[in-house]
Amino acid sequence: MIPLPALPPEATWRDTGTGVFCYAARVEGRWWVLRLNDFPEHPLYTLFIDAQVIGDVDDDPAVWQQLPPSATLPVLGTPERAEVLHLMAGLGPYGAETGTPCTGDYCTCTILTDEYAARPNTPPRTSAGQH
Repeated sequence: MIPLPALPPEATWRDTGTGVFCYAARVEGRWWVLRLNDFPEHPLYTLFIDAQVIGDVDDDPAVWQQLPPSATLPVLGTPERAEVLHLMAGLGPYGAETGTPCTGDYCTCTILTDEYAARPNTPPRTSAGQH
């Protein structure tokens, strides 16, 4: 596995409003996306840059700022959210990035369809944190 790249200091993680691809940041025109995996069956997150797998993440890497709770993050706008979900289509289940999506009995990977990923995980809120 290659070392995780450093997140540039000007980059800001954003709440995507989905429980599958929960964090996204636009870095130098490319989408950095963290997929939340079924932990502890799989690593906590998998990092993608423009839908290309970079590696698995079990903790906040030292090269990144600590991931804050999604409720405290700025929210992706509707067009950006749609762009991220389109980019990440088919990559919900752990292992989908290698062509071998997990079908284990003890994890939730089989429900992580594109339709499931597109469902909001919380009521809509504004970037000011209002409902």
